[in-house]
Amino acid sequence: MAEAVANRAGEKKAAGASGRVFKLEDTRNIGIMAHIDAGKTTSTERILFYTGVTYKIGSVDEGTATMDWMEQERERGITITSAATTASWDRFGKKYRVNIIDTPGHVDFTVEVERSLRVLDGAVCVFDSVAGVQPQSETVWRQADKYRVPRICFVNKMDRMGADFDHVIRTIKQRLGARPVPLQFPLGREDNFIGIIDFLEQKVVVWLEETLGAKFEIFEVEKLWDKAFVDSRPDVAAALKGAAIDKKFYEEHRNKVIEYIAEHDDELVDKYLNGETLTLEEMRKSIRKSTLALKIVPVLAGSAFKNKGIQPLLDAVVDYLPSPIDVPPVEGTNPDNDETELRRAADSEPFSALAFKIMSDPFVGHVTYIRVYSGVLKSGSYVYNPAKRSRERISRLLQMHANKREEIDEVYAGDICACVGLKSVNTGDTLCDEQKQIILETIDFPAPVISVAIEPKTKADQDKLGVAMQRLAQEDPTFRVSTEPDTGQTLISGMGELHLEIIVDRMLREYNVQANVGRPQVAYRETIRKKAEAEGKYIKQTGGRGQYGHCEIILHPLPSATHENMHEMSTDELDALAKEIVGGPGGKWRFDKDHRFLFIDKIVGGSIPREFIAPIEAGIREALDSGILAGFPMVDVAVVLVDGSYHDVDSSEMAFKIAGSMAFKEACHKAKPVLLEPIMKVEVVVPEEYMPAVFGDLNARRSAIQGTENRAGSNVIRVEVPLSQMFGYATDLRSRTQGRATFTMHFSHYAEVPAALAEEIVKKIRGEK
Repeated sequence: MAEAVANRAGEKKAAGASGRVFKLEDTRNIGIMAHIDAGKTTSTERILFYTGVTYKIGSVDEGTATMDWMEQERERGITITSAATTASWDRFGKKYRVNIIDTPGHVDFTVEVERSLRVLDGAVCVFDSVAGVQPQSETVWRQADKYRVPRICFVNKMDRMGADFDHVIRTIKQRLGARPVPLQFPLGREDNFIGIIDFLEQKVVVWLEETLGAKFEIFEVEKLWDKAFVDSRPDVAAALKGAAIDKKFYEEHRNKVIEYIAEHDDELVDKYLNGETLTLEEMRKSIRKSTLALKIVPVLAGSAFKNKGIQPLLDAVVDYLPSPIDVPPVEGTNPDNDETELRRAADSEPFSALAFKIMSDPFVGHVTYIRVYSGVLKSGSYVYNPAKRSRERISRLLQMHANKREEIDEVYAGDICACVGLKSVNTGDTLCDEQKQIILETIDFPAPVISVAIEPKTKADQDKLGVAMQRLAQEDPTFRVSTEPDTGQTLISGMGELHLEIIVDRMLREYNVQANVGRPQVAYRETIRKKAEAEGKYIKQTGGRGQYGHCEIILHPLPSATHENMHEMSTDELDALAKEIVGGPGGKWRFDKDHRFLFIDKIVGGSIPREFIAPIEAGIREALDSGILAGFPMVDVAVVLVDGSYHDVDSSEMAFKIAGSMAFKEACHKAKPVLLEPIMKVEVVVPEEYMPAVFGDLNARRSAIQGTENRAGSNVIRVEVPLSQMFGYATDLRSRTQGRATFTMHFSHYAEVPAALAEEIVKKIRGEK
């Protein structure tokens, strides 16, 4: 431990000097991600302890975790905001820097995972050894797939009652469609879990409890089959019995693992098939190559709470996860000519970085977290924001350790740091060298699914409320503020009840704003179910110059109207969809991700001049914001602009914008408009005796049963339920099961509201009886 402290001090001293401390290839940018309560923060606390960043182990339960620094996190025992820190780790006598982001596991804060994975090179996915893959595990896994992030798995809580390593491997295969490769096998389970068997090195690692896991004993696996040794070690005997391991089991499993490693590597497979022995170095190199190519996922085991398995996890992070130079060069667009450019991870390249998180710090003000992709940034220098066309000065650069700050002079390619002094930067903005501009791909955020009305308690709170909401919306892209046009009420929207509860709590504590909050409202959407044609003609004759705009459109429902996957459709897929809609090639198209709206321009022969096409599209986009049924935003529509006419003198952009809006609204009336509601995936874990009561209650909530399974003595019910039926479910479930059942819920897709219910909702919104 003293050695780690000395190393850390030496590092800081070196960091003070100019120049790079760690080579690019010796840097790892990783995220810790998982379902809520799988042990992410506990694992991160152990990593910080064993790398010498902290000198005592923080506890989530006691509210002393370094990474859970917000008051709300410490009170609730959950992670709400992603926290970044930096550690270093010795491997084979060489020092590596590991930048870590600990992400939340609760679905309401999924934006934190999304933006972290966008800028990270690798990830550690933590699984509960009893539950295996849970709903939020699937969500974060899909997010990692989207950004093609290589990952390793850590099966945590092997000391828990009902721990089952094989069950977790099976669920990773079945529910995530991944190819897990267990590089270790737990020695013991539940109370007698003492260490791990390393299949590659053929060694056993047993942690010494009295050293808080800082020290461990390593011996050859052959000793496990030596009766004299096992008899002299009651802990090892109990662990072998608990895990039901013998020599045959070990050899069978090890051979399977080596075969699987060779199978995914063309260089090794011949050697393996010829019966040659693979060296340890060859296997490590092969696992690294296959992990980076997303062919396999190495799996390790341990118990973070009992301080077991963390050191091999850090070794695996260094051995198998990518450095910034292992990932492909970052792609961006040159704003001057719209051409694609690549930036390699190198200090010699022009500076480029992505702002992925914004935070208000009470001591230093506005803090912007950035990931540097190329070049070097010095404190006091200027950066350019091509999206806002603004030049800003970096007043300070900070290395963050959760909410603690360490001032630094410069950052290099591959680093993650925080900047002070950026005023107009938003999440997802690019920062670059003004002489070598580039715009990197921004971050997509899910739309909010729940809204509540909010109003200040006193006149004095009125102005403070506006400032607080503006700052919180800047920090959190999934938190939106809007005004209800009919009632004038201020609405705040977010990803769930807990999300909005935390926002209101933060307003009170951080900004001293007292506010009253209304009942939650569901974020409904509207769409259409059939094709329709319409024309919009806006003619206004006044004393002087008149107004003339005329367009004809065909409105189509999009084929994937019930799913959110259109956010992830590639340009080629959208091009094929546009051709399918117009019945062949022809027509320029543009796609709006927010409304999942496809606009296809099929004007030929100049019946509408080019300069009036964009205003027609703008008019339709405006009309999309308030649908014709109940004023909810419209989604999943395609508009084909087919014809129109213009007047040499009277036509104007405004006239065509109004004509586009009129045509769209008229077409919607003919196209069988329907109401859509958010559907949530819900997983309820309930003891056998309460199954009938829970099933009955879910049926009354218009749920669709997806399946049930038995897991570690409890029953798991998977259902899809409309969000409108789930308010207050936590209290209902507790009262029906004497507090013994738990549930998790995350957004799945939008689906059509039953006709009778839709009519009721529309009447209520319109204020009809």
